[in-house]
Amino acid sequence: MRILLVEDNVQLGDAVREQMLSDGHAIDHMLNLKDAGACLSTTAYDLVLLDMMLPDGKGLVLLQKLRQKKDMTPVIILTALDQISDRISGLNAGADDYLVKPFDLAELSARVGAVARRYAGNPNPVVTVGDLRIDLAARELRCNDRVVDLTPREWSLMEALVQRPNRTVSKASLENRLYDLGAEVESNTVEVHISRLRKKIGRDRIQTVRGIGYRLANGTQP
Repeated sequence: MRILLVEDNVQLGDAVREQMLSDGHAIDHMLNLKDAGACLSTTAYDLVLLDMMLPDGKGLVLLQKLRQKKDMTPVIILTALDQISDRISGLNAGADDYLVKPFDLAELSARVGAVARRYAGNPNPVVTVGDLRIDLAARELRCNDRVVDLTPREWSLMEALVQRPNRTVSKASLENRLYDLGAEVESNTVEVHISRLRKKIGRDRIQTVRGIGYRLANGTQP
């Protein structure tokens, strides 16, 4: 996924960023509302991790603006505000989840995965596509009941394809999941990782839609 983190605590932000990268996500880290708003106006994100108290205002304001514009990008609030009234305010404003600091990074990963599955229309963490079994919560892929080891980037691409079985996922969308803001995008990165995935699970399972992208086939081609 492509994630926007809005957090003014640099140390915490770095820890969250490293956790998300290790999970195979691309993540942009902004320290204030102004920069976060600029990012949201130019980049399509799959998820926002939003602190409530920022140097130039309250994260709740940014959340409210998103929802007023009918922007339903998933938002998980990360905050030290732990009163019930604070949680209610955040959830009523349109937050999808609320995590109180300090939190365990493994729990954050689990919540990110759960929110992503809900928005993909698949709350079940275990997805079966043909003879592939993908456990999105455990981050485990099995092919013919054999565990397949994937790198973080390979997992990120597999996750995107699994959540849209038999539907084409554009190359641009896949690139967006792999690169942080400002990173130089190598023209053949997606192709390289797709090729590696095919070697691990079989060529026929990932189909190329020429000029558009890729799709995960439900079964094998003749």
